[in-house]
Amino acid sequence: MSHPHHTTGLCAPGRKLYASALRSGRISHEATATAPCLFDLDLLRPEPGDTQWLVPTPPTQALAGLVEPLERELGEYRLFVSALADTVEKLTSLDPDDPATSAFTVWTGKERIDAALARALEDCTEQFLAIQPASGRTNWNPATMRTTTHRVRRMSERGVTQRILYNHTYRHHPSQLAYLDELSDTGLEVRTLEVMPERLLIVDRDIAFLPAQPSREVAMEIRHPGLVWFLRAIFEYFWELGVPWGRQPPEHDTRGGITGVQRSIARLLVEGHLDEAIARRLGMNVRTCRAHIAKLSTALGSDSRAQLGYLIARSGMLDRA
Repeated sequence: MSHPHHTTGLCAPGRKLYASALRSGRISHEATATAPCLFDLDLLRPEPGDTQWLVPTPPTQALAGLVEPLERELGEYRLFVSALADTVEKLTSLDPDDPATSAFTVWTGKERIDAALARALEDCTEQFLAIQPASGRTNWNPATMRTTTHRVRRMSERGVTQRILYNHTYRHHPSQLAYLDELSDTGLEVRTLEVMPERLLIVDRDIAFLPAQPSREVAMEIRHPGLVWFLRAIFEYFWELGVPWGRQPPEHDTRGGITGVQRSIARLLVEGHLDEAIARRLGMNVRTCRAHIAKLSTALGSDSRAQLGYLIARSGMLDRA
């Protein structure tokens, strides 16, 4: 049965069920089947000793649990925006006739970013390096795939070597498998990682592109030789950690059958990241991320999101490097 409501809100049926649970002190699992938002918002937890029933989280406690991680993440974004604004202010105050000014260009809007990248790639003669987080995408737009495939082939014909880092999750995307199979004769090298940094594109030894905000609607084109060298070193570090496309990533299960993916999610949870941020880092959609969190909760016997963080830390699953 569909459950139409905002992904971060409590729907009308959910409010009624929660109010009923508050009045009676508990509610059956069966009664909440049509209101998954009650679990998404951590408003219900299993009754100790009787898994057939759920007990309500007190409203003040539920609110505190929901607001705290949001405030933390909003604080991070405020700091990021402040730093970005300071950087842009310094750049706009530079003398336009100073040759050093061209070392940094801020592009706003996806079309302008894509156009700047396309120009740089047309002039690429040696090497293209890319860290490409999956961002939960499961299917490529056919037009984008054709454009990208054509570009990779043109660069290969010019003798440009190309190395790309993706998330492990890309190995399960049919469109990604088809894309790489079509380019198998171009010499394109691919490796994957479980947890990815942000996007990074490096053209030859001259130009780097970085996102300048989480939405990726603002990007920085960098031509400063020292900074491009540093970013190349970062790419090489992650490249050495990556698993070549022709090999399967190792499966690291911990005690209780917790998988390596769930262990990575646990680490990000303890660091205070929201579900959306965790999904972005691991290249999966939010629903899949929340399913893993639910399995973690079950494995550790957690009754709430706050308790889950405590149990993760106490379990020792994050102790090993």
